[in-house]
Amino acid sequence: MIEERVFNCSMMMIEAKSITKTYQHHIALNQINISIKKGSIFGLLGPNGAGKTSLIRILTQITEPDSGEVLFNGEKLQPRHIYEMGYLPEERGLYKKMLVGEQLLYFAELKGLKNKEAKQRLKYWIDRFELKEWVGKKVEELSKGMQQKVQFIATLLHNPKLIILDEPFSGFDPINAQILVDEILLLKEQGATIIFSTHRMDSVELLCDHITLINKSEKILDGEVNQIKQTFKTNQFEISYSGIPIVSDDIIKVDSTERENLQFKTIVSLNYAMTGNQLIRHLLTREIELLGFKEKLPTMEEIFIQAVQQKNKYTHA
Repeated sequence: MIEERVFNCSMMMIEAKSITKTYQHHIALNQINISIKKGSIFGLLGPNGAGKTSLIRILTQITEPDSGEVLFNGEKLQPRHIYEMGYLPEERGLYKKMLVGEQLLYFAELKGLKNKEAKQRLKYWIDRFELKEWVGKKVEELSKGMQQKVQFIATLLHNPKLIILDEPFSGFDPINAQILVDEILLLKEQGATIIFSTHRMDSVELLCDHITLINKSEKILDGEVNQIKQTFKTNQFEISYSGIPIVSDDIIKVDSTERENLQFKTIVSLNYAMTGNQLIRHLLTREIELLGFKEKLPTMEEIFIQAVQQKNKYTHA
């Protein structure tokens, strides 16, 4: 008899529907809905106290929502799904007196790995992060950055389908932060789904496909990063050129001009909507040699600040 297999064809790794969570008289999450595609990097953003950690704790089944439901890979979230998740919390959870190697094997076995397989996988990550000389040392002997590497390895040893990283760059210098960025991008290439919670907007620009911004327990912004940038753009353009400095007229307003030797970089705003090609044709009527031209899209940090300020203004109105 041929065993029948049921394959889950859901495109979403996580679907959180109408999640509400209250602690005594404080509303931590209010009717939150998110969808996270498989194989994507999802940015979970928000100021301190916005509700991000409360949502992560619900996804990892540390707590339960007061109402709403979570689907994992198309199924209602169940205790067995925790073995398919890797969670790097902002508050690190290493045992300071325990040896690094023993601790990593312990965490791997907690996630269901056999000792032999755990040792094989541990060797790969120890070599990758150049931690061989630290395996036999106690965690308390390691720097904060080295401890962070150990915790990151513990998060990944069991090859989780869903990886949740809460402020993963804390304690890293720029070189090690870049190593971590490279690993996160490689994990995505290998098919992992990653939830990335951070205050570092430069990392969001670099890594995330989709973001949700939570503020004061409510979702205030949600979408693909490029689409959100288009929504918040202010019709500004950056122009590099040589010749006579550009000045404002009835079509463009000069916001700033920088000069370096015989070249200028000018930021202009449009007084009315037009295409980039139309603006270029207008600029070519000037006495300039056009060297570079691009639309100036807002950074994720600018969008973050603007969205939160708009929400706070609306709340207090």
